[in-house]
Amino acid sequence: MLDFGLVASGMAVGLAVAAPIGPVNLVVIRRTLRFGSLNGLVSGAGAALGDGVFAAMAAFSLTAAIDFFLKYELVLQLVGGIFLVILGLRTLMTHPHLNDREAEKISGVAARVFIATFALTVTNPATMLGFIAIFGGIASLSSAGHGYGHAVTLVLAVIAGSMLWWLGLSQFVSLFRQRMNDRLLEIVNRVSGILIAVFGVLVLARVVYKFFS
Repeated sequence: MLDFGLVASGMAVGLAVAAPIGPVNLVVIRRTLRFGSLNGLVSGAGAALGDGVFAAMAAFSLTAAIDFFLKYELVLQLVGGIFLVILGLRTLMTHPHLNDREAEKISGVAARVFIATFALTVTNPATMLGFIAIFGGIASLSSAGHGYGHAVTLVLAVIAGSMLWWLGLSQFVSLFRQRMNDRLLEIVNRVSGILIAVFGVLVLARVVYKFFS
C-alpha cells in the first residue's frame, strides 16, 4: 500500500532542494523566457534527475557512493566551478533573439541542456550533503523494515517534488514571455550570464581556500 506520508515527505524534500535560487534556476528562467515553458521544464528535469541520484544515495544508504563524492569533493567542485564559469561566459556572449528558433531544436539542444543541468547538480557535493542532512529523519522510513519498495517510493517522490518546482517556475515565468522583446531578452541574458559566472568563481574560490587551508 502506498505510504502517502512518505510521498509527501519526499516531495517536500524535492521542493526544498530545488527552490533556492542558483545556477539551474537562472538557466530555467532564461530558457523559458526565450523558448517557452516546455524548454524551461526540460532544462529543470536534468536537475530533478540529479536530485534523484543524491536521494537514492541517502535513501539506500549507498555508503561507497557517498564516500566517493566526499573523497573527491574538491575535484567535483573544481569541475563544477569551471563548468559554471564557461556556461556563464557563453551565456554572456550570446545575443539571443525571440524569433531565432531554427537553431533551437527540442530534440537536440534541449537534450544538451538537460545533460548540462544534470551535471551542474551532481558536481555539487553540497547538494549531496544537504540531502544527507535532510534525510536524517526521513531515510529511516525507507530502511526500517520496509524494504527497498519504500526507498524507491521516496526517491521517486523527491524527483516528483523537484519536477513540481520546475513546472511551477517555468509556467510562472512564461506568463511574462509575451512582454519580452529582444532588448529585454538581451538584458536577462547578460544578467543571468554574469550571475552564473559569479557562482562559478565563488565555487572555485572555495576550492582554492579549502585546498590551501
